[in-house]
Amino acid sequence: MSSKLDLSDIKRRMNGALEKLKSEFVGLRTGRASVNLLDPVMVDAYGAQMPINQVGTVSTPEARLISVHIWDKGLVSSVEKAIRNSGIGLNPIVDGDTLRIPIPELNEERRLELTKLARNYSELSKIAVRNVRRDGMETIKHMEKDGDISQDDQKILGTDIQELTDEAVKSIDEVTAAKEIEIMQV
Repeated sequence: MSSKLDLSDIKRRMNGALEKLKSEFVGLRTGRASVNLLDPVMVDAYGAQMPINQVGTVSTPEARLISVHIWDKGLVSSVEKAIRNSGIGLNPIVDGDTLRIPIPELNEERRLELTKLARNYSELSKIAVRNVRRDGMETIKHMEKDGDISQDDQKILGTDIQELTDEAVKSIDEVTAAKEIEIMQV
């Protein structure tokens, strides 16, 4: 355990969870094909989990089609499986060493599914923020126990950490609400 607490580091880590959420939201589609749609997909390749863009070239030749040209033919089935199991609701079509992924029209049901997925991403980000909060609280408890800070300082630092947590959760909620509105627009 660190004997010193750095509030700016705690804030940086909480903001990291928000930035990760924003990058995941880029991958949530709103009706058009985007190479970023496949960003959250991780492929089981060479004994490790790798992003799709490290095993092939992702492009959008048409407004409603994503194409993935896989460099190693042995990974075609792994990439296809990863896309199918990713929860983004896409079904790739294998064409040799290329996957063609048609983007279906967003109906009301699919929009609701995407909204649920956005909420799941949001909840994972909140969990990450709460884990950072827990680490900070444990650090100040150990600091007080070791005599590095007084009980009053522990309470003040605890309040500061809670304020940072509340701010981060509020930002996550705002970003999520904006994405839900974007998804539900027809």
